[in-house]
Amino acid sequence: MSELRFVRVGFGEQAVDYQKAWDMQREVHTARFEDTVPDTCLLLEHPPVYTAGRRTADSERPLDGTPVIDVDRGGKITWHGPGQLVGYPIQKLPRPVDVVAHVRRLEEALIRASAEFGVETSRVEGRSGVWVLGDPVGERPSSGGLSLDFDPRLHDEEFDARLNGPEYAPSNAGQRREDRKLAAIGIRVAKGVTMHGFSFNVNPDNTWFDRIVPCGIRDAGVTSLAYELGRDITIADVLPVVEKHLREVLEGAELAPRAVEGGRAAPARA
Repeated sequence: MSELRFVRVGFGEQAVDYQKAWDMQREVHTARFEDTVPDTCLLLEHPPVYTAGRRTADSERPLDGTPVIDVDRGGKITWHGPGQLVGYPIQKLPRPVDVVAHVRRLEEALIRASAEFGVETSRVEGRSGVWVLGDPVGERPSSGGLSLDFDPRLHDEEFDARLNGPEYAPSNAGQRREDRKLAAIGIRVAKGVTMHGFSFNVNPDNTWFDRIVPCGIRDAGVTSLAYELGRDITIADVLPVVEKHLREVLEGAELAPRAVEGGRAAPARA
């Protein structure tokens, strides 16, 4: 892969409106396709905003009618806001594009960055992103005195965690010792060039996630570096570490087109 350029767009009081950042992505995407700029990663914070990927169901959106921006990336609904580092790597990849390999590289960079702060993370089969793994189901504390074998989030079609307070809130997954997502990934590829990217929870108010079904996942939650470390940590602390590992992983990758089957490209899933 060619050299990766980082652009620090805005943080804190200079946090970047989501629509403005989306427009910026499209401008860089066009320039990258035309080879007038190198591979570029935009790094920033957003003011609080919910965004929904193409597969988001109505039952996963805020119940109170809070506005949601529908976007053209994969994945489902999530939240962006203060305390969360957002990265939009805009890269030209060989065609047919191996979307899964791109997602795995982003995960790897964030797994390495987390490890540098002493937080062990992993992947979860069938679920993109970077996760802190919980205890085995049988070793977790039960909710409301009920066996976890009867977790209503999984066995009651009418149960809605958004209406059931902190006991089932995604932000309290750490207290329940469940799997919890530290970084989310959702991308789009157009004309062989990537858009969108990752959100890395550094020190956000994770109760924002309690108003939605984050990424459409009902039996896990969210976390942050600050929560896992038990101390305060800032975007400024994390930013150079994330840049370092993105550069190592993305620039060092040996890119190859997605494998084809019978002369046709095999389907890509992320």
